[in-house]
Amino acid sequence: MKKKKSSGAVTTFIGSNDRIEGAINFEGTIRLDGNIKGKINSQRGTVIIGEKSIVDADLDVDVAIIMGRVNGLIKAKSRVEVYPPAKINGDIYSPVVVLDAGVSFNGKCEMKKKISIEKKEEEKKEEEKKAKIEFKDLDKPKVKKIQKFFDNMT
Repeated sequence: MKKKKSSGAVTTFIGSNDRIEGAINFEGTIRLDGNIKGKINSQRGTVIIGEKSIVDADLDVDVAIIMGRVNGLIKAKSRVEVYPPAKINGDIYSPVVVLDAGVSFNGKCEMKKKISIEKKEEEKKEEEKKAKIEFKDLDKPKVKKIQKFFDNMT
């Protein structure tokens, strides 16, 4: 597989001796070779995670190119590329995902054209609401029977 690591000129560089805790918001292309903890956000930017970088953060970017270690959710609007010796512990949401041979990935991957994590969470909450029994709609004798049934199960 041909590697497509070029993503334009790097506008910001975080070196291997640097540590950052908090949110990183950027435009353009950022290369991270240090240790990052928090969140990484960019509407149209590219994040490059270097081979020795350790990132304990959620990523919400346009393009993610990963060669280091990432622990967290990866959400990319355009694509995610993962090259050795990368290790990912977390879920990936992107319309295009490239995992090269030799990478370690533990999580789930969802590839859809439009990624909306917030919408998925809202849908999950709606399903949970539908699954709950509305006791106010039942008459009191039925509620008591249902409660007694559940009490006997424990």
